[in-house]
Amino acid sequence: MSKKTVKFSFDPSNLPPLTATQQDELAALAKMPDEQIDTSDIAPLGDAFWKGALQNPFYKPTKQVTTVRIDADVLLWLKSNGKGYQTRINAILRDAMLHQYGVG
Repeated sequence: MSKKTVKFSFDPSNLPPLTATQQDELAALAKMPDEQIDTSDIAPLGDAFWKGALQNPFYKPTKQVTTVRIDADVLLWLKSNGKGYQTRINAILRDAMLHQYGVG
């Protein structure tokens, strides 16, 4: 078994052109009312499905260097728990972001 990592990147703003067949299919779907589109092969995803869902364990967002001005007492509090205060800042901000969108 090969251990090579295959990387693929794609630029959503620079997509390959659609074939004539793909264009025809999309045009036909665009004209069709939603009720007429056959979605019977798509399983319904109820609350039970999402209850057991996990965040992709392989997802690792890229970090971006930035400068943030933080009150001195807040920074002291973050650093008081030892190394990793920047990771804690990120976790706090991510939690706030997810909470805003009703995910967390």
